[in-house]
Amino acid sequence: MSTSSLPKTYSHYYLENRGTFDSIKFKQDVPLKAPGLNQVLIRVRAVSLNYRDLIIAKDQYPLSAVPERVIPASDGAGDVVAVGDGVSNWKAGDRVMATFTLDHQNGYFDEASFLDSTIGGAIDGMLAEYVIMPTSGLVRVPEHLTYEEAATLPCAALTAWNALFGTDGSVALKPGQSVLLEGTGGVSCFGAQFALMAGARAIITSSSDEKLGQVAEAVKTLGGSRLETINYKTTPEWDEEVLKKTGNQGVAHVLEVGGQGTIEKAFSCLKQGGVVSCIGFLAKPGDMPPNVALLALVKGAVFRGFLVGSRRQFEQMCDAISLHKMRPIVGKVFEYKDARAAYEFQAGQTGFVGKVVIKVSN
Repeated sequence: MSTSSLPKTYSHYYLENRGTFDSIKFKQDVPLKAPGLNQVLIRVRAVSLNYRDLIIAKDQYPLSAVPERVIPASDGAGDVVAVGDGVSNWKAGDRVMATFTLDHQNGYFDEASFLDSTIGGAIDGMLAEYVIMPTSGLVRVPEHLTYEEAATLPCAALTAWNALFGTDGSVALKPGQSVLLEGTGGVSCFGAQFALMAGARAIITSSSDEKLGQVAEAVKTLGGSRLETINYKTTPEWDEEVLKKTGNQGVAHVLEVGGQGTIEKAFSCLKQGGVVSCIGFLAKPGDMPPNVALLALVKGAVFRGFLVGSRRQFEQMCDAISLHKMRPIVGKVFEYKDARAAYEFQAGQTGFVGKVVIKVSN
């Protein structure tokens, strides 16, 4: 698409008076700006939702400040349609994804200011027909993926990748080890896929046998025989079942998405010297908060909190996805006009596994 053929205006969603999903507003006829120095203009094709997007709309996000009328959603994919001055590494037609944290290029998340560059929260996100991004905040889409599949990668996939491979070599996931994934949401599904790709064993939990079956079917080509499932509704002491499945050794890694409501059981089925990656806080807390310091001490464990990952990790993850021809699990796709319905569906957490995607354009 040449610059002369670009539209004069575009549309986007924004958040106003956050507190419920009624805060999700739609705006049309917004003047389309040209990219500036070291910037590119991207036509957004698809956006995916994360739990973070839901709690930002509900004004419950505990991390960065969120400005009024921010464009929501951190995860999206599209193609470059115009480049600004100084851009030599991207051209019109390139298929790209924006990074979750624009300033986090490499290494650990060791600057508090990185939070100020998280898109869809501190700054405008991807739920728009067009966005302008800095060249340093882009990663190329793996060739075999659709836009809808690629849109799922920036947050949930990279979070799972960082959990398993973002530590130093002594505790990073190794072939033959076991990984526990809680639930069948995006991070857990990606964690199962990456574990199998690495030659490890994955144990995933859910309250639904149907959802567990869907995950098992989706990962067959990655080594599905190494995936085991546990229904935590019919097996409430699921930590004991994990120990049985690992010969009482426990798992080397836990992707802990439940928070206070699941963390005690996570440590219970962790092997000595294992890693608990603290990713979320979905489960309801118990009567007494667990003593995490004691739990980690007894297991000699690494208890690790982190926020998604760097652009360099994103590129490495995409290299692995391309090598294994891995395909993200997309649970449901909504049309652009139905963005609020997509939020409501994601919040319901019923009837799907993996990721909820909004198709912005063809």
